[in-house]
Amino acid sequence: MLPQDVRQAGVTPDLWSGAGFAVAVAVLLIEAAWLVAGLPGEAVASDVGAIVVAGWATVACVGAARRHSPPLRRFWALLAATMGLAALGRMVWTAQRLGDDSLPHTPLVGALFTAGIVTGTAALLCSVAARSAIGRARAVLDGVIVGLSLIPIGWVLVFRDVATADLADPARTLGLLYPMLDLAQLTLLVAVTGTIRPRWRPLTVIGASLVTRAVADAAYVSLVAHGEYTTGSPVDVCWPLSYLLVGAATRYPPPPGADEVDETAETPLPPWWRVALPCLPVGGAIVAVHLARRPDGQTPQLVLVTVMALLGVLAARQGLAANENLRLVARLRALAYTDQLTGLPNRLAFTRRLRRALRAGGPVAVLLLDLDGFKQVNDRFGHGTGDALLTGIAGRMRRVVGDDGTVARLGGDEFAVLVDASHQVRPEPLAERLLAALQPPEDEEKEVGGHTSASIGIAEYGPQHTSHTDLLRDADIAMYAAKAAGKSAYRTCTAELREAAVTRAELIADLRRAIDEQELHLEFQPIVDLATGTVRSAEALVRWRHPRLGLLSPARFLPLAEETGLIVPIDRWVIHEACRAAATWRDRAPEATVAVNIAAAHLRRPDLIATVTEATAAAGLAPRALTLELTESALIDGSETVLDRLRQLRELGIRIAIDDFGTGYSSLSYLHRIPATELKIDRSFVARLGADARAYATVEMVTRLAGAFDLSVVAEGVETDGQHTAVTAIGCLQGQGWRYGRPTGLADLRATLLPAAPA
Repeated sequence: MLPQDVRQAGVTPDLWSGAGFAVAVAVLLIEAAWLVAGLPGEAVASDVGAIVVAGWATVACVGAARRHSPPLRRFWALLAATMGLAALGRMVWTAQRLGDDSLPHTPLVGALFTAGIVTGTAALLCSVAARSAIGRARAVLDGVIVGLSLIPIGWVLVFRDVATADLADPARTLGLLYPMLDLAQLTLLVAVTGTIRPRWRPLTVIGASLVTRAVADAAYVSLVAHGEYTTGSPVDVCWPLSYLLVGAATRYPPPPGADEVDETAETPLPPWWRVALPCLPVGGAIVAVHLARRPDGQTPQLVLVTVMALLGVLAARQGLAANENLRLVARLRALAYTDQLTGLPNRLAFTRRLRRALRAGGPVAVLLLDLDGFKQVNDRFGHGTGDALLTGIAGRMRRVVGDDGTVARLGGDEFAVLVDASHQVRPEPLAERLLAALQPPEDEEKEVGGHTSASIGIAEYGPQHTSHTDLLRDADIAMYAAKAAGKSAYRTCTAELREAAVTRAELIADLRRAIDEQELHLEFQPIVDLATGTVRSAEALVRWRHPRLGLLSPARFLPLAEETGLIVPIDRWVIHEACRAAATWRDRAPEATVAVNIAAAHLRRPDLIATVTEATAAAGLAPRALTLELTESALIDGSETVLDRLRQLRELGIRIAIDDFGTGYSSLSYLHRIPATELKIDRSFVARLGADARAYATVEMVTRLAGAFDLSVVAEGVETDGQHTAVTAIGCLQGQGWRYGRPTGLADLRATLLPAAPA
């Protein structure tokens, strides 16, 4: 055995191989010079040269078979057999020729050379380029079609000059067919390598060998047909040259991945010429059949037999093509109706089955399932983890539903279950089973870093539905109701939910017009210095003055804005308006800043920096006078790109506040990473200061923590004197809440600001 690194490099380490190649080349050159010069004994020189080179090629192929891995070992072993048969056939040819000094077209010689063609063809079919059984069968048929098509053409060009008595000898006739067999082999080689990239060089060299042999056989047939061939003609050099090329092919390294031949691997589309290759000579064969007719109108028997065989092979090839087309149609159908990730039926298949169930009549119900928090899994752990989670959930759903319904993946993290008249199960118990099964096991929960639950909406077909789209719409309405109810729950669509969904849709449509029609306005809540009561900043709070519903609080419309993506243009409008407002109070309180809440969706947008800089520049406001308030959940889901964006904002002078601190994913690690300037303690802790010692300890701990990180602290939700006293005693420097002022308009806020001292 050879060292692994030598085998992988494809280098033949033994000196004999290189020396043998040099000897074979020398023998070929001597033979060529001998035959061209017409020296005495050229017939013997021709035979000896061919035998020596074929023998060396046999040994070289045996060595390659021993060096290479099993997928290539059979290929080289068959080529070794081919070269061995060529050498043996040439020896028998030489012995018989020396016996009676004529061309020995004997059955034994013909059998040896034919066996070499068979083993050579088998070698091509075992090469790394021939990937599938169907592909190999197609290649063989294409080669046979080309070979048979060339026989009528050869008859017109050459065979008609051969006496009928000569053609009666099967061995002689087979010898005259060698060029066609060579071209059939060449077609087979092109067929199995036409779509392989990159090409394996040995196959190219072997292709050159086949071309050389085809030229030699064609010249031989032409000379024999005209009675002009004698052993030792210069054309005899072509046969040992073809053997030399086969031996030279053994010196190339194996192709990458030769040890891992995948029978199921996708094959690239063949080029157009590869598809047309077997068809081109058929047209020539049809013309040749007419030209081959004798003056008496009879068609030669060989041509007739060939045409009949050609028709049979064409029928077989067409049958194979039809079979491939059926397989392709079945595969395309599977691709069209199957989700490739989970193997479940996709949306198209689910819709078809739903429509079929509605036409059949009987009770029909749809369960629409959407994963809660799946986006966070993708963002934090990557799409590979998300795909694994989807695959696991699909498997659990399939096991739970079983024969009680049809499970499908509609797209993303949305699944559906169809329960029709053939399933004796109520949708509600099935939804409960699904929710229980979708609770992740402990190992999976650790892997994805948290719990991913599901919300399920149920809709049952009834008189109010006119089509399958109405049923799916109601299931969607119920699913959103389940999410609003706290997630990890199911809801059945009712008339009330349907009416609420219509109202919600109308509100979303109105919200799209609210900015352009100037229905939004800002109110400002002061943030004061706890020691002096001086207003240090003001938080801008958006309100919606709806023309029909009146004044709407942020809790009524901002969740809708976040779901629909409208939060981004609303944020932009708030930033610009807040900066303009802050510019109007600079004459009364130059140090008072303005704070604006930024949604997580806006934080992830690359144009946030441009929005902020444009707003401050347009208002003539210094960047340090603007504070962007971000929730902990928005920050913890942020990527490195988001953190870089925050650092750029800080470099511009913009202040960063962490809002509602303590209610999200509080972590010392992210406090180290986020370039914050202040913490806002959530109102839920402040509200319990008088009654809960743990709340007091929490506020005190956060205040000390902020001091350690050089962050200012704002206590939110201060409403009573007792809360004010507590946060002041703890050490909070600033406070916000009704104790200091309710949200109010800009004019009222300006009235509370102290005028600037005269210069």
